[in-house]
Amino acid sequence: MPIKTIFLDRDGVINKEIKYLHKIKDFEFIDGIFASCKYLESLGYKIIVITNQSGISRDYYTKSDFEIITNWMINQFHYNDIEILDVFHCPHLPNINCNCRKPKPGMLFEAKKKYNIDMSKSWLIGDKESDIIAANNAGINNTILVKSGHKINEKNTKAKFVLDSISTLKNVVIS
Repeated sequence: MPIKTIFLDRDGVINKEIKYLHKIKDFEFIDGIFASCKYLESLGYKIIVITNQSGISRDYYTKSDFEIITNWMINQFHYNDIEILDVFHCPHLPNINCNCRKPKPGMLFEAKKKYNIDMSKSWLIGDKESDIIAANNAGINNTILVKSGHKINEKNTKAKFVLDSISTLKNVVIS
């Protein structure tokens, strides 16, 4: 039976935006992320993180550095009784024509195939329009753009909802 999923971007949604974040000491969770994720789980959603990580290809940090900080992040969620089903990342530079770097939907399709996800009942929460475009290209119309990461143009977004932060998620009707 297909599952419904909340796809979360990492930088700017889960943690405060720091360019090429790769050290645990620099990782700072966005206020309300754990309460919001517990709320989403209470509605029957599984949580998957999808994140562009071009710092790997830029040699700012290694894949191992990314795996260390990712495992630490997953453990922090676990300590708060939240399960992160999986984390998908794109290590490629923006000028590489891969299918995984958002706004392309490759990571979302990979997750759909691996976990039998019903995209029509799933949501994506991101902080850039490229997150929203990736969701729409994968058949996800339920999208939330948060202002906690990058400057956004609310008038031109394709997002279904725009929120100041994931901490105000309960103001959105998610079913």
